[in-house]
Amino acid sequence: MKAKLFILSLALSGVFAGPASALTKAEYDSQKSQASADYKVNRKNCGSLKGNANDICMSQAKGAEKVAKAELEAQYKPGAKTTRDLAMAKADTAFDTAKEKCDDLAGNPKDVCVKDAKAVHVKAREDAKVAKVAADTSGSKTEKVNEARKDASTETREASYKAAKARCDSLAGNAKDTCQKDAQAKFGM
Repeated sequence: MKAKLFILSLALSGVFAGPASALTKAEYDSQKSQASADYKVNRKNCGSLKGNANDICMSQAKGAEKVAKAELEAQYKPGAKTTRDLAMAKADTAFDTAKEKCDDLAGNPKDVCVKDAKAVHVKAREDAKVAKVAADTSGSKTEKVNEARKDASTETREASYKAAKARCDSLAGNAKDTCQKDAQAKFGM
């Protein structure tokens, strides 16, 4: 489970890399068509899979197309908004695929898996919001960035607390009570 989260975190670590260079309209159109063609090939390859393996494959195929198009947009129209949109696309894609992978589990392990994925997703989305505010060049930037960081910290802490609390649900008696108290103390809830 932790390995899956590590991989998800690693996938999101490159979320804020800026575009390498601006694209021409022709390059943009060509690469956008290529992303759609790649999606169709990937979707077709998923056809041989059954059950949740197919769902995971489809999620990965859709996500790859979504991220590829967001990367193109960020290269074609560089700026804070497209950089944020790219970060959001990567976060959403990783989360959707992680949720599909959690479907292989049942009961509390599945709940924990989903909440862990949600916590990583919330952190990535909040980091993207902070990065967008930080890229803003208007006045009172410091105040806006600090407010965005505060909001991001609150959202991330709440999502992490929910994941920690879900881990406690598999325990019973004093162990569960201790686990819940530790989670409350750790995340200030």
